[in-house]
Amino acid sequence: MVIGVPSESSPHEKRVALVPGVVPLLIKAGVKVLVERGAGETAGFPDAAYEEQGANLAADRGRLLSMAEVLVQVHGLDPDAKRTDRKLPGRDQTLIGLLNPLGAPEAVRELAAKGATSFALELLPRISRAQSMDALTSMASISGYKGVLMAAGLLGKMFPMMITAAGTITPSRVFVIGAGVAGLQAIATAHRLGAVIQAYDVRPAVKEQVESLGAKFVELELESKGAEAASGYAADMGEDFYRRQRELLTRVVAESDVVITTAAIPGKKAPVLITSEAVEGMRRGGVIIDLAAETGGNCQLTQPGRTVDVRGVTVIGPLNLSSTVPYHASQMYARNVTAFLLNLVKEGELQLNLEDQIIRDTLLTHKGDVANPAMRQSLGLPELTASSSEEKRPNA
Repeated sequence: MVIGVPSESSPHEKRVALVPGVVPLLIKAGVKVLVERGAGETAGFPDAAYEEQGANLAADRGRLLSMAEVLVQVHGLDPDAKRTDRKLPGRDQTLIGLLNPLGAPEAVRELAAKGATSFALELLPRISRAQSMDALTSMASISGYKGVLMAAGLLGKMFPMMITAAGTITPSRVFVIGAGVAGLQAIATAHRLGAVIQAYDVRPAVKEQVESLGAKFVELELESKGAEAASGYAADMGEDFYRRQRELLTRVVAESDVVITTAAIPGKKAPVLITSEAVEGMRRGGVIIDLAAETGGNCQLTQPGRTVDVRGVTVIGPLNLSSTVPYHASQMYARNVTAFLLNLVKEGELQLNLEDQIIRDTLLTHKGDVANPAMRQSLGLPELTASSSEEKRPNA
């Protein structure tokens, strides 16, 4: 079986789905790896490095598509990608990647209509066996790290306290909203830089994690029962809750030099937690990095992909932030994808064991239909009938 690695066509994407270091693991599993020429260049992985590890090179995209049975990408169904790339997987091919199914439901419908099999890594179940495959966690960690560095570069102050001959420099105050993976990494990074940190999350259970990283946990007088969904992510708490939450957060925002927001709800618009009034209450020179910008943003004034100046406060809504660290982001993503493939490939062949929760939950399209129940509901499709518990994909 041939696993193909095409170059990414999404705008500003610098990552690559597989790096040279994982190629020997896949070859040992009985598959061949075919890489489109130049696919890893922007991430810092030259063609020669792939060849040295045993991969073959495809001269162009057409050659890759004609030979590969499985295609691995970073963004496979990105609605902002070139329209021609949306036709990338064929009927007898399998696509694996961050497909953003809940954000691009019509692209999922197109993919199903073509008869391609696809797996969306966003749909991985939150179980221990899937941790090594969790690309969302890997990329969120990078975003949290890079978000703090962006803020430190823009802030007109230094993060740490410094005692100098010219006097003592007081530390900057950083407020992190959302203590998921990105938020916790933001806290850890800001702490290493010497800032005084406060953090808030709707889930009281994360207080211990926040404090273990050196931040003070902000407790608001809000009823937070049911704040954590069964998936482990934050649940949608309703507009009345968010309105009261915005009122209580305004005070903390006003006393902060930097605010980093990370609150997101899978498949839904990000909740607005910082009002325009709260931004105007910050001191001039303050910085807000809205890491939820890709789903609308946590700040009312965020403009995704743009930098906005609000009375001297800088509000940034970065997109695809992990791609700005393409070398290590590609390494982490490639390890996640490789772990997923090694669970899926048995004796050199792709096997769809639907009794495996990882395979069953991530299977997005198969045999001309949308296979994932949540996506079927989103598209207004009827529930699927019972299917075979195990299928084996034959050799092409």
